[in-house]
Amino acid sequence: MTGVTLRPNESQESLLRRFRKKVTRAGILSTVRRKRWFVSKSELRRIQKKKAIRRLKRRERKYEVGD
Repeated sequence: MTGVTLRPNESQESLLRRFRKKVTRAGILSTVRRKRWFVSKSELRRIQKKKAIRRLKRRERKYEVGD
């Protein structure tokens, strides 16, 4: 459980900013989004393969533009 305590003379905005930073570093939101729906292992493998292909194509385009 992520939590922050109010420091002396700290504004609510800076407290909220520290909390958001902690949550993003802990990866809580990404975990919640990923676990929102059940995904079978075969479906997960298919999605990962699709992402890998997309990533490779993006890298190829990056090097073609650099030439």
